Amino acid sequence: MKAKVLKSKIANRLKRKLRIRAKISGCASLPRVSVFRSNRYLSVQAIDDSTATTLAALNSKAISQKSNKEGAAALGEAFAATLKAAKISEIVFDRNGYQYHGVIAAFGDALRANEIKF
Repeated sequence: MKAKVLKSKIANRLKRKLRIRAKISGCASLPRVSVFRSNRYLSVQAIDDSTATTLAALNSKAISQKSNKEGAAALGEAFAATLKAAKISEIVFDRNGYQYHGVIAAFGDALRANEIKF
């Protein structure tokens, strides 16, 4: 029974992800920042959907952080510095089907605190 519940949770997240992706897209001047959350780490990347290229990417393992609110805030600060180095100040935030609370919200708040608009 536990495996069935897990499959339905994943399937529901993927449905939400597809619904979101149908509405948002990134370009070179306004890239889409996609967040992936696992039990151990967070991964983020800025994507130009018009050319299907990744403009910037970072994960919490690279900066020795875990997938918790403090780690998400540290990742947000580091990723904001990466975006500023790439001369990107405005993004489209793709929460990837996850609810906007907890770790995802901490990451988003850290981006906003470092003057990245979305």
